[in-house]
Amino acid sequence: MNNDELAELGQQLRVDSVRAADAAASGHPTSSMSAADLMAVLLANHLRYDFERPDHPANDRFILSKGHASPLMYSVFKAAGAIDDAELLTFRKLGSRLEGHPTPRRLPWVETATGSLGQGFPVGVGIAQAGKRLDHSAYRVWVVCGDSEMAEGSVWEAAEAAAYDKLDNLTVIVDVNRLGQRGQTRHGHDLDAYARRFQAFGWHTVEIDGHDVAAIDRAYSEAESTKDRPTAIIARTLKGKGVAAVEDQEGKHGKPLPDAKEAIEELGGPRDIHVHVSEPPAATPEKLAHEPLSLPRFDKGEEVATRDAFGKALAALGTARGDVVALDGEVGDSTRTGVFAEEHPERFFESFIAEQQMVASAVGMSARGWVPYASTFAAFFSRAYDFVRMASISDASINLVGSHAGVAIGQDGPSQMGVEDLAMFRSVYGSTVLYPCDANQTARLVASMADLDGIRYLRTSRGESPVIYDADEEFPIGGSKVLRSSEEDRLTVVAAGVTVQEALKAADKLAEEGIKVRVIDLYSVKPVDVETLRRAADDTGCLVTVEDHHEEGGIGDAVVEAFTDGRPVPRLVRLAVRIMPGSAAPDEQLHAAGIDAANIAATARLLVGEAVVS
Repeated sequence: MNNDELAELGQQLRVDSVRAADAAASGHPTSSMSAADLMAVLLANHLRYDFERPDHPANDRFILSKGHASPLMYSVFKAAGAIDDAELLTFRKLGSRLEGHPTPRRLPWVETATGSLGQGFPVGVGIAQAGKRLDHSAYRVWVVCGDSEMAEGSVWEAAEAAAYDKLDNLTVIVDVNRLGQRGQTRHGHDLDAYARRFQAFGWHTVEIDGHDVAAIDRAYSEAESTKDRPTAIIARTLKGKGVAAVEDQEGKHGKPLPDAKEAIEELGGPRDIHVHVSEPPAATPEKLAHEPLSLPRFDKGEEVATRDAFGKALAALGTARGDVVALDGEVGDSTRTGVFAEEHPERFFESFIAEQQMVASAVGMSARGWVPYASTFAAFFSRAYDFVRMASISDASINLVGSHAGVAIGQDGPSQMGVEDLAMFRSVYGSTVLYPCDANQTARLVASMADLDGIRYLRTSRGESPVIYDADEEFPIGGSKVLRSSEEDRLTVVAAGVTVQEALKAADKLAEEGIKVRVIDLYSVKPVDVETLRRAADDTGCLVTVEDHHEEGGIGDAVVEAFTDGRPVPRLVRLAVRIMPGSAAPDEQLHAAGIDAANIAATARLLVGEAVVS
């Protein structure tokens, strides 16, 4: 398109953004209007995309990081012929695909859910990493950010990661419209303030008038020709551009225009420009290895840490499946992803101490069809929890592995102890939460995770523990294992991970005293094995849960939820970490927290004694 046609397209996008928000009686039209010219030039002259084949491997990728400007994105889809005008006016209505903030679960042209600011850019980095190092494709990644989200730390994790990886296939367009939700942004219209920051990380920058379509066109071409570093286009724009009543005015954020009809007339009225978007080049997807899986095998009685089993199993999975990739937060020697890195360096991504970017990269790679496993200490996933939450909204399929979980890690102290992680991941929509207790179980679960949907979390342990299962044992998701059982069982101990061994020790000691107890290994914390738990409650009348985790949201809560269908809840005692631990040896930590074999046995004796007395 020539410059006049581009300017007209920009006005159409503004008008349609105003119309959509007016029909919904809500939304962010002024934030959409500031970026309309930026999107018009991108759509008409630079984006290579087949809207009839959103899964085309050579399609460019576009992310609206300022997801509240969704009326603009939907107006772009209309101009491209992906949706019609009738659907545009269903914006934000019940049952509509056009949600207040865009999600890929509704629309196939949306790469990732945005709206939690500071996330689209980091996910775009992950997609660009996939394009450069995994897909070996020439597609480009275009991200439109708002200036408000430049205050988010995750943005600068992304900026550094992109420069470090020399992602010249990534262009970030910063819509500097000066106004946030409640007033002026930190740097207002100081374009150089943003440029200096990007340049400090090693980016190529271009500062432009974001309403000059010729300057926008030149900037995009410059970004496409820049090699060995990403480009940030810093565009000065006006919020509510083109309508005097709202243009560059405070207090107009997140509201339909006060008089939409008058605003549309001021913008020149509705248009019906249809853009023929350039098609991507032909692409032949690379055939990836898919060979029989040969998992590591461990002998019964052997002492192996589950984190070690994870590392070996992940490397084996990477050998069998060419679509598996690994990411780590600079603790690969502790999480054991270093084994994968040695065997498959071309598919290993070092995220350094940037857990938000690590999870965002995993989400971006998942969007391109890869199967990522991202690992760090269980405690440090809390830094990236909002990315995990948004990943579930995106329908992303990612595997997250938290090592060094619980007080059992010992002397490192509470800052390193993940004692909230089970609650954190159980609360994520559609998640799977697994907590193996031995090496063979770990290996099997690592392999099973690859074929699941949604967010999958595996909790591993630092210390060595005896192998109790045969290498050929199966561990279905949603299952459990009954390790001790008899018709004389007086109660049931439900454990997972490190507490399984403690439960077995307690059961053996109690058996010597004539007290039979059932022991369940609840390796699948979500979904939980409801049938086995209910049977144990019926048979023994009392359940004791024991977990190396805070009592809120962990194994105890998972067990309680098996009895929320209206049936009577059994007698239930919950042993969990209720103290603030310090530094001590692992066995001392378990004892101090009240979750070791001695405490389990003492609890059982008390419960059995009370039952007899009553």
